[in-house]
Amino acid sequence: MSEILVVDDDPSMLAAFEEILRGLEHEVVTAARAEAALERLHDRPADLVILDIQLPGMSGLEALRRIEQEYPKLPVVVITGHGTMSTAIEAAKLGAFDYHLKPIEPKQILATIERALAGVRLMRGQVAVGTTRATETGDAIVGQSPAMQEVYKAIGRVANTDAAVLIRGESGTGKELVARAIYQHSSRSDKLLIVVNCAAIPETLLESELFGHERGAFTGAVGERVGKFQQANQGTIFLDEIGDMPLGVQAKVLRVLQDKSFQRLGGNKTICSDVRVLAATNRNFEKAMAEGSFRDDLFHRLKVFSIHLPPLRERREDIPHLVEYFVSRFARELKTDRPVLSHEAMDVLRVHTWPGNVRELEHCLYRVMIATGGHPIQAADLSPLLVQANQRAASGLGLTDDEQLRDMVRRYLRSFAGDAAHERFLQRVEVLLIAEALRQTQGNQTHAARLLGLPRQTLYHKLQKYHLVADADSLQE
Repeated sequence: MSEILVVDDDPSMLAAFEEILRGLEHEVVTAARAEAALERLHDRPADLVILDIQLPGMSGLEALRRIEQEYPKLPVVVITGHGTMSTAIEAAKLGAFDYHLKPIEPKQILATIERALAGVRLMRGQVAVGTTRATETGDAIVGQSPAMQEVYKAIGRVANTDAAVLIRGESGTGKELVARAIYQHSSRSDKLLIVVNCAAIPETLLESELFGHERGAFTGAVGERVGKFQQANQGTIFLDEIGDMPLGVQAKVLRVLQDKSFQRLGGNKTICSDVRVLAATNRNFEKAMAEGSFRDDLFHRLKVFSIHLPPLRERREDIPHLVEYFVSRFARELKTDRPVLSHEAMDVLRVHTWPGNVRELEHCLYRVMIATGGHPIQAADLSPLLVQANQRAASGLGLTDDEQLRDMVRRYLRSFAGDAAHERFLQRVEVLLIAEALRQTQGNQTHAARLLGLPRQTLYHKLQKYHLVADADSLQE
């Protein structure tokens, strides 16, 4: 739940905002004058301010100027009546997150409020680097492997500069967390961080979202709009999935990087903005440049400093640390006991290919903790989900059975060569075979034994050995 301060001298507007926002489970505080609003902020910070321009006493513009000076990371959404568009533009220049004309369109302002609060969560949610403990608040980049140590060093080297940073890696590797860590350790951490997902915004709207537009620039452009690059002046903008950015928009981003200036869509006035640019992509830029879908000059400008996040399959030694972190975090969130994972369950997690990387591991552990309710997690609790995923991944690669097994063996030996490697590998394969047989037979152990070509008594002993069922004595006939 977020706390929102609404400042307007119209009682009906205050009542409307209270009704709508409290219905969305936000805490709403109201003020009819700017002076009262500033006093309230001094006593207790808010997460968002909705501010009318025309107020008795101190004007909304002066209040906005004070808020920007004293609370530079506090987003302010300005509301104003018809005929005051120049004032609204001035408000945006002073640092307003966005502005809306009266009468207010509920869907539009609620969308703005959600974007602003999402930005607040990103800015305030601290990102711990290199930890194995679940933090009380915020997120963490977890891992002790050599590859992740290089990532931590890179963050430390570049954070306190103004250099553009390109963060590369597969989906689910944690690129946004790295961008937030860079921002939080930078000299601009007291200013705004604005996040734009280039893949989530339609191509026809992305240029307007980033650079703003003039009235009449396109159908539906009934007024001027301030873009994200202007809003982020003196702060940081994170362009997520920049590999999906259209070529025309790429040219304007290049100009911002080179000259710190741009023009709004449909305008000819040059606007200056001092913004640090962080960007991330999961795309193959080299291939995109060869195909002509991404500009070479923008790529090299972004690649002033590059950070590569390794996929989880290339840092398997970090899986136990990640499991420790997520299990502790989810136990707190779900209000359950922290469950113990059996050795066989951990082995299942270690050998999985994790095509969805850390995000897939996170979701897998969350699901299994809901299902087990804080009780010990066994291999059988995990195997059906992971075996199915491995089957889907393998079928997509078109590999033969021998090639799949050989690839699995190679990966295992790279990560676990040494003491008792042969015995541990055979045990892991056996656990997976038994768990899958039980899944395919809906837990009927007699049928599972036949499927595996084992005597029932042999399966009975293996179930006890690997703790795959709560009561192995209950063999079904």
